[in-house]
Amino acid sequence: MDDLAALLSDLLCGDDRRAEQAAQTLARHPQALPELYKLLDSPDPEHRWWAVRTLAGCEPVEQTTRRLLAALEDDSSEVRQAAALALCHCPDLQAAPALIRALTDPDPMVVGLAGNALTLLKSEVVPALAAALDETDNPAARREIVRSLAEIGDPRAIPALMKAIQSDSALMQYWAEHGLEKLGLGMVFVKPS
Repeated sequence: MDDLAALLSDLLCGDDRRAEQAAQTLARHPQALPELYKLLDSPDPEHRWWAVRTLAGCEPVEQTTRRLLAALEDDSSEVRQAAALALCHCPDLQAAPALIRALTDPDPMVVGLAGNALTLLKSEVVPALAAALDETDNPAARREIVRSLAEIGDPRAIPALMKAIQSDSALMQYWAEHGLEKLGLGMVFVKPS
């Protein structure tokens, strides 16, 4: 137990090098999970960030995933970023609804990381992404959804990509074209004779 206390002390010491070493070691100790969960309730965002960073390296368990999902709604944008990145390291389909909500986060880094995490969920998340594209007016969320659909490359995304190609947004058009090309449906221009 003294070893665990020393590692937790190093995690919160303020020296990033020592904290990172402690995080990597703590991630391999399942008995550290209760202490890491407690840190997620700390009033100090730096403590919450290090807890999320450490949990990202742990073996995925349902309770950890739930805690990471809650961290996606933290007051600190840095903690939300760490949570979205952690969900990239341990993709879990149950995270899809929270990640889709995170696409409307005011922090662009959270939006991009949430999109990356959704892309890693692959084809299983395509119907939810297509539905979210129809339901949101948030421009950043819409761009990220189209990017994810394009990167996943599932044929079920074709109708959503076809709609997105007609958007006024050059980025949405780009990603829609990319996705359609990836699916073998790129535009072919024929010069009239």
